Amino acid sequence: MLPALLLTLAVEVPLYTAALVALGLATPWRAAALGALVNLLTHPALWWFLAPRPSATRFWAAEAMVVVVEALALSVVVRRDALLLVVTSVGANACSVLMGLLVL
Repeated sequence: MLPALLLTLAVEVPLYTAALVALGLATPWRAAALGALVNLLTHPALWWFLAPRPSATRFWAAEAMVVVVEALALSVVVRRDALLLVVTSVGANACSVLMGLLVL
């Protein structure tokens, strides 16, 4: 689980940082902290959910929930349109899923 978390942080934190700064929603340091925070919030829950019976269906359902939770957490902090943050979360999570598949 730790290698997956580290890979997720390495991929998603820079993406969240770039997106939140480009959208004018946070300073670089705050954006990086938010990117790390939402991943530290969702990553353990994702692995806990997948652990007993991993399957493609459970994986995609869990990833969908991660996107929603991360977007909602960000919207509470930056107080902006949740839909914009859903798109941001989809992009960050899609990149980390792809990177995870590439390094397996």
